[in-house]
Amino acid sequence: MRIQRVSSKWAKTKVILQNRLLSVFIPETRKYRLEDLKELLGIYGTVYIKPDRGTYGSGVMRAEQRAVHLSPSDQQPDFDAGDDVTPEAETEQRLMYILRYAKDAEVFSTPEELHAAILPKIKGRTYLVQQGIDLLQHQDRPFDLRVLAQKNLRGCWETTGMLGRVAAPQKVVTNYHNGGSIFQIDTLFKEHMSAAEMAGALEQLKSLGVRIGAQLETAYPGLKEIGLDVAIDQHHDLWLLEVNTLPSIIVFKMFRDKSIYRRIHRYAVAYGRLKRSRPAAGRRRSVTGRR
Repeated sequence: MRIQRVSSKWAKTKVILQNRLLSVFIPETRKYRLEDLKELLGIYGTVYIKPDRGTYGSGVMRAEQRAVHLSPSDQQPDFDAGDDVTPEAETEQRLMYILRYAKDAEVFSTPEELHAAILPKIKGRTYLVQQGIDLLQHQDRPFDLRVLAQKNLRGCWETTGMLGRVAAPQKVVTNYHNGGSIFQIDTLFKEHMSAAEMAGALEQLKSLGVRIGAQLETAYPGLKEIGLDVAIDQHHDLWLLEVNTLPSIIVFKMFRDKSIYRRIHRYAVAYGRLKRSRPAAGRRRSVTGRR
């Protein structure tokens, strides 16, 4: 059977939401519309706007709603110097809207203006708007996690690799292909957690990989591997941002512990993603030439 791939983020999200125990890990996510943009900004203050189909963080935008306090000089009010002005009247709170895309940022006065700036970037494609998560940071840069789960040699889901991705300066995504840096998870976690809490979080991540694989398989029986993009917030709660059904595995080759990649490679060969490595010709000659 061919390895099944599912490109639609929305389709995968709907399958996961059918499982009540897993739905708690999904940030509020909707198909992009002005009405939903306004509502989610009002609730969460920050949202991510991402293409329904796409990889490497391409096309992802971040929108923020921020309250600003304007002084009388900013407002240029129309009153005489002799007027009574209470402290409450001296400042006015207004909302501003910020759109961040790649390394650019634009500021707007209304959500309608924000929406008008987003539409040319969407170009009629299906986009999602998702609750923003206040990510933990490493050296003042946000990071998230990639969790790899694969079908093992017994045909069962197994979490085989985990890594951290730290965003490049001023970038809204953490992806390696967008300048992000790869770290071992314990390097990132030990800045924020005790040893016991870190061990618990790692076990939860391993379990999540297996459970998400099993849930998606109910709708897509040909899945053999998935890459979970997981955020961890300031309260150390886990959030499943999205699932990739064609995850990169070569990045796990970067780690010092080569046994991790060897197992990943062995499973990928078994279910047909990779071909079995052949020994080099010189090595074969040296073996067969022995007497």
